[in-house]
Amino acid sequence: MWFEAGAAIPAPDGEARKSGRLRPTPPPEAEQPPKRTGPGRPRLGVVGREVTLLPRHWEWLDAQPSGAWAALRKLVETAMREGRAAEQARRLRDGAYRFMSFMAGDFPNFEEASRALFAQDYERLRSLIALWPEDVRDHLQRLIDRVMAAEAKAAQAAADGKRGGPN
Repeated sequence: MWFEAGAAIPAPDGEARKSGRLRPTPPPEAEQPPKRTGPGRPRLGVVGREVTLLPRHWEWLDAQPSGAWAALRKLVETAMREGRAAEQARRLRDGAYRFMSFMAGDFPNFEEASRALFAQDYERLRSLIALWPEDVRDHLQRLIDRVMAAEAKAAQAAADGKRGGPN
């Protein structure tokens, strides 16, 4: 609380006492940016930045029917969509490896099986884990099936992006 001279100051016992030195004043107004009411585009959360491209890239962008900036936004959205699917596949693969490492790190063929996992050689991986205990092998197989589905989705997203597929 702000005080000015001659104000009542709360005493520790809850009673106010008269002081010739301090008086409460309202807190200073919070500084707020002035509101724009003039011409111009409204703020839509868009951030303007400089983009440097080769001349052939600008020529291609300028030739797009929707315009250069719309084409750039579409390219970024496509890359983000493809990246999400690939990132999901990577996370699932890492999870399968963590399970395999924790539960089967001492099993025969563990190192070769982990190499096959990261090489995406799933048939070889299945043959390498065939002699592992059934519960570990079955759970790992379920994890691998999820990895394979995510990789197929990522490959489809990449193919759709390359041929200008559904948006």
